[in-house]
Amino acid sequence: MRDAYDIIKRPIITEKSATQIEEENVYAFVVDNGANKLEIAHAVEKIWDVKVEAVRTMRYAGKMRRSLMGRMSRSRNVGRRPSFKKALVTLAEGDHIEFYEVG
Repeated sequence: MRDAYDIIKRPIITEKSATQIEEENVYAFVVDNGANKLEIAHAVEKIWDVKVEAVRTMRYAGKMRRSLMGRMSRSRNVGRRPSFKKALVTLAEGDHIEFYEVG
């Protein structure tokens, strides 16, 4: 079995995710593309010592990215943003995760 820190890459902290944390006790993470819901749930429980009730996952495809070099340049660098997988983890009532310390 893979290490929990290989499955959970980083938390997603945005205004929308902060609202979900406060109202619904749902946390968002960027996870490994090959991880399934059971592995994600076990990894979150192991890292933060909480009880996971549900896991929802979604994949985001990398979008095209263009950049023009110079004002009148004919050269264009075309690339892609990386694809990633996001997991929304619902915790049991009373459990929470501290991402950062205040003070």
